[in-house]
Amino acid sequence: MDARYWYSLVSLYFTLLAWTDKKKKITYLIDISIPNDLNIQAKYNEKIAKYTDLAIEMLWKQARVEIIPLVMNREVIHRKKPAAAIALVIACGYFLTKPEISRRWWVRPWLEDKTEGALNLVKRDFPQVPEQFKQFSRLSKANFEKLLLLVTPKIEKKNTTFRNAISSRDKLFVTLRFLATGESYRSLMYSFRIAESTISLFIPVVCRAIYDVLKEKYLKTLTTVADWLMISKEFQTKWDIPNTIGVLDGKHIVFRAPRAAGSKYYNYYKQTNSIVLLALVDAKDGGVFRQSTLSRAIAQNYLNIPENKSLPGRQKPVPCVILGDAAFPLSEHILKPNSLRNITREERIFNYRLSRGRMIIECTFGMLANRFRVFLTTINLSAEKYRL
Repeated sequence: MDARYWYSLVSLYFTLLAWTDKKKKITYLIDISIPNDLNIQAKYNEKIAKYTDLAIEMLWKQARVEIIPLVMNREVIHRKKPAAAIALVIACGYFLTKPEISRRWWVRPWLEDKTEGALNLVKRDFPQVPEQFKQFSRLSKANFEKLLLLVTPKIEKKNTTFRNAISSRDKLFVTLRFLATGESYRSLMYSFRIAESTISLFIPVVCRAIYDVLKEKYLKTLTTVADWLMISKEFQTKWDIPNTIGVLDGKHIVFRAPRAAGSKYYNYYKQTNSIVLLALVDAKDGGVFRQSTLSRAIAQNYLNIPENKSLPGRQKPVPCVILGDAAFPLSEHILKPNSLRNITREERIFNYRLSRGRMIIECTFGMLANRFRVFLTTINLSAEKYRL
């Protein structure tokens, strides 16, 4: 069949036909766009360079590529005549019988109109009303700008010729709203006019970026004796509890486990699927613990816990301890309340003092869940993303 006839059949956007021999793992590219003029060799070399770029490797990886220019090299066509004939027939039938399908929109029309979305409200009105801004994002305007400056290098994307990327500011707004309310991605889509699939991609990235930029300052693990002794002194001053270097507790974060997970994430005590958030806090603000890395770090003294020292008014040295509730196992550095069965007056006073010291972590978890209500809902995310 004459190549000029093919050129008239195929749109200018489909000037490259392909046929793959799966057994031989060879892909034949039938080029019908090379002009038949004096500069044909230069044009052919230009085509060769273009076809060997990464695009070809992505489209036809796992296969060797053979290029057949139909209008310039008769010897190549003669050697590859069977393959070229089959490719032409297949391609001809495809283009002649292919039904016309109307192209779907790149972005749904109502998603393109950002003037009615929540982002426009946040940018236009909330900066003038600090209370509303903080209620919406759970951060003050100043703290939001500081956090944005820190995470922008990790979450910013470049604009392309196809469309503009979502700004780092918009990503942070959507992520903070997700953490503040626990709304589903679909609900956020209707509020912010951003596609659900796009939201599902950038929220885990932003959460990871927030963790990376803030962990060294706010989630620092103490590893020096001097730091532990400073915390012990604060507990003695503020709560009148000597030799205490922290308060330990856990919170169950409920999520919808995948079908194939079985009982991997099921907690029989809470009767739900959950991941435990284990926290060790200082004086300023069960079985799960036994299996945690924190338990091993304490038991093997990876954290450089201070040596035993005597209590006020006593001579015998005792270990520095972390206060826990009845669910935690009693150990050298974990102190738990006495059993309420046949309790004496002294033991009751001890339990009261220990409970008074543990109010710190109860308030910490309470403030965390009250500000970021995602911890009070059941989140439809995979366990891997949930652990971020």
